[in-house]
Amino acid sequence: MSWMSNRAYFSVWCRDFGEPVMLERFEQFLGTVPLSETQPGFANLVVRAIGPDQTPLLERDLRAAVLEAADVARLAGEWLQPDCCAEVQAYWDLWTYDVEAGAWGLGPHRLEILCQGEAYDDEAWRDTGHFWIHAGFEYLFTGHAGLLSSAAAAATAARHPAEAEFLDRMVRPGNLGDYRQKTQQNIRKLIGWAEQAHRAMPVDRWRLWSEGEENLEARLESILTGR
Repeated sequence: MSWMSNRAYFSVWCRDFGEPVMLERFEQFLGTVPLSETQPGFANLVVRAIGPDQTPLLERDLRAAVLEAADVARLAGEWLQPDCCAEVQAYWDLWTYDVEAGAWGLGPHRLEILCQGEAYDDEAWRDTGHFWIHAGFEYLFTGHAGLLSSAAAAATAARHPAEAEFLDRMVRPGNLGDYRQKTQQNIRKLIGWAEQAHRAMPVDRWRLWSEGEENLEARLESILTGR
């Protein structure tokens, strides 16, 4: 379902993130990632200094072995400074609908996790968090074209023939309930991760947001409660 390109994000701000504890916070956060069962471990590590347009200081393909959070932190440790950002790729399992198979499946989706030092990229952490997670396509948590909020609105909101076909299938008897249930499970996994991070480290605040929703958190709450 590639017609939807908006992304969903998860940002975390810590109360204490200075140079003495930055690496510790990095390891703590990686320890909360709900990694995929079929593609476990972390896939890639990049460390950059100054800004995102700079040549990496470190690049490691991590797919040869299943590494733990402590292993990834150890690799980044020599390079991770307040003017640096560690970029980690991994996978987590979310529900998606396979149109060709006509069935739901729980499978791996790519995550990108950025750990931003407070002097990196003109203090970008103030807007996007000490940890900025690219969680995947927005529709994995909101559904397509407002269908989970208003079927009538969805009928006029489809912007692609394939999307219109998908929406038509989802409003058939029995399908809409499954669609809501699977999307709710994705939402609960995302919120559960945020809550786990809050328990694991001194989190000041966290926020769920996206490119397409003015208030993603309110949208997710409406889907969870069925309003």
